[in-house]
Amino acid sequence: MAATMILGAINKNGLAQIKVRIQDRKSKTHIRMGTGLYINHTIWERRNDEKYLDRFVKNKDVINTLEAASEIRRAIDAAYNAGHLLNNDEVREVIHNIVYREEIAAAEAAEEEKARQEAWENRMTLMKFIDKYIEEVSNGGRQTVNGTNYSPNTVKSIKQALTQFRNFCKWSKKEYDFDDIDMQFYYDFTAYLKKELKDRKGNVIKKAYNVNSVGKCIKELKVVMYTAESEGHHKNDVWKDKRFKGTRIDVDSIYLTKDDLAAIQAADLSKYDKGHEWARDIFMVGVWTAQRVSDYNNISKDQIETHTKRWIEDVPDPEHPSQTKPEIRTREIMFINIRQQKTGAKVSIPVSSELRTILEKYDFQLPHLEDQVINRYLKDICKCAGLTEDVEIVETTGGNPVRVRKPKYELVHTHTARRTGATLMYLSGMDVYDIIKITGHTSPVMLRKYIKADKLEVIEKITERYNYFD
Repeated sequence: MAATMILGAINKNGLAQIKVRIQDRKSKTHIRMGTGLYINHTIWERRNDEKYLDRFVKNKDVINTLEAASEIRRAIDAAYNAGHLLNNDEVREVIHNIVYREEIAAAEAAEEEKARQEAWENRMTLMKFIDKYIEEVSNGGRQTVNGTNYSPNTVKSIKQALTQFRNFCKWSKKEYDFDDIDMQFYYDFTAYLKKELKDRKGNVIKKAYNVNSVGKCIKELKVVMYTAESEGHHKNDVWKDKRFKGTRIDVDSIYLTKDDLAAIQAADLSKYDKGHEWARDIFMVGVWTAQRVSDYNNISKDQIETHTKRWIEDVPDPEHPSQTKPEIRTREIMFINIRQQKTGAKVSIPVSSELRTILEKYDFQLPHLEDQVINRYLKDICKCAGLTEDVEIVETTGGNPVRVRKPKYELVHTHTARRTGATLMYLSGMDVYDIIKITGHTSPVMLRKYIKADKLEVIEKITERYNYFD
């Protein structure tokens, strides 16, 4: 079989189509097919005359047409020499791949570019992942390491922290992606968080964050980066640098003394509505349970158990004064079972007489108020109770610690109850390991951050418990 290139009929423009003719007697193959290539018949007839063709060197169309025709012939001959007999469809494909090579390459490049653009647009970005992450922690699609849903307060905290990242992107006019989270980003982001922003009229549109709030934003962003990395969305590890950290300092949160609590209980709230009384009782439940507000603000009947303890005790025998007789004694122990929303830990809290009085008042079904409402009412309650003395605390704003004095009632909020409960248990001489069984802290080290007793109280506690200093 041999492939020859021939010309077809000459059209009115003096051009003729180059055709391929394939003949093989053995296989009885006879194919005659147009290539779609057109050329002046004179040029074709003198194509082997190099001097004649020199005048067409700069005419790319002529040169390309001749080269394409030669390539078609060589491709068909190569197939024949390899033992392959071509049919009409295969010949047509050979011609098409050579004649329209540039168009095919351009179309493939366009498809690749389109696919690349689609992949780029559909890729998982940091902002997309944050949206997905928030949605999943909110609806239970993503759970804690303990296999429990995130508590509403935790979800709220996560949303607030990651919203600041989103706001920073808008403020800096840049959408940061996974690979952009480096040390320069860290410096810029933390500087933004510590900065107070105002509009053109001088109104504050963003408050300066303190050290702990900045640390919270960094911590949540690092959790997102870790989670996204573990799911294969990026390979950036700059954020693991030890300098890329969320700093946290121990703030001067207050606790309330027993005298403060007695004053709160005795405060005349008659000028306020029923909500203030509820807020006081809910807060006091928080003190006597030493729980977070998310747990003590939701106590219900089904969480309360009563156990009767029985034992035999020798008591004086009235009929025989010099002798004793065994007598069965009983004691009722009431306790509250709580699965803490934040950690999922199970704790059981013995019900003190003060706590029982409040629970019985509501038939062991506490009313519920929003946390913000309780905080607002607590200011009124504590002011009414006379907690007006100035207290010096350290506030950290914009990265700078500043000592300020504020009335005590302004510093009381829902979490003060937990700090107060833990501190009072410590001052009573209770073993720290027993305290953490109630508070749910993971270790004594974590508990110590909650204990806010002053030096004099600690000294009194130590000297009363031990005779070493007598």
